[in-house]
Amino acid sequence: MSSTQTMRDIQPMKDSQAITSIAERHLKNHVSLRQSISNSMVMAYRGVCKMRRTPEQFFDVTVQPILFTLMFTYIFGGAIAGDVQSYLPIIIPGILVQTVISTSIVTGVQLREDMDKGVFNRFRTLPIARISPLAGALLADMIRYGIATVLTIVMGYIMGYRPELLGIAIGGVLVMGAAWCISWIFAFFGVIARTASSVQGISMMVLFPLTFLSNAFVPAKTLPDWLQVFVNFNPISHLVSAVRLLASSGTIDQEFWLTLLGALAIVLIFAPLTVRAYMRKA
Repeated sequence: MSSTQTMRDIQPMKDSQAITSIAERHLKNHVSLRQSISNSMVMAYRGVCKMRRTPEQFFDVTVQPILFTLMFTYIFGGAIAGDVQSYLPIIIPGILVQTVISTSIVTGVQLREDMDKGVFNRFRTLPIARISPLAGALLADMIRYGIATVLTIVMGYIMGYRPELLGIAIGGVLVMGAAWCISWIFAFFGVIARTASSVQGISMMVLFPLTFLSNAFVPAKTLPDWLQVFVNFNPISHLVSAVRLLASSGTIDQEFWLTLLGALAIVLIFAPLTVRAYMRKA
């Protein structure tokens, strides 16, 4: 038997063994935590690039903090606290929470618009963490929350508000973190709703009672007894109270930890629901 013929017989055997070993290889159907974080950061960068190309989406986070701060302060200041300066320690933390939390509605609206365009269908076929397209979009919106937070605090400072600097900084971070957690609720609405307008309508119907039926604008003790029960259990009230105490004395109390616990509960509930609905409908 010639050497040439021997090589011809051995070559198919090697190819068969190679094919068999590949076929028997167990492919992973999940990704590691490190890869999930990396994929989410890449998707967040995509969201930042979208913001750079459409700067008009910053209109609400630049105008709303200034408009709401001026409007609510001068309308309610004299009636509630006697004068504007006495009302600032009450209203600025409330406006901060109300403005930043309201901004998180845009997350669900933009998510629905992206899904309608079909881009998320492509993401679903990529070898990336399932949660990364959603988490990345939500992380990118932290820039919007940061802008709204800074403008509200600066506007209050111009009007005469003098908070404890470290305390208000911690409070601002707390509000931004809470807004990111709450945005998972609106992301869920963005996945299950059919149109972007319906997402906005549902989100506003949920958010308006939470923000206005709270202690953000008036002390809870001035409200009727039956309404105080809802206000005292309202998670927005806990967040506002935590920010007020941080801004006035830099103190962390029970309201701070209740806010963190509530925010964590929202993520643990709505993040899996949103990802599951996204994988079914994207």
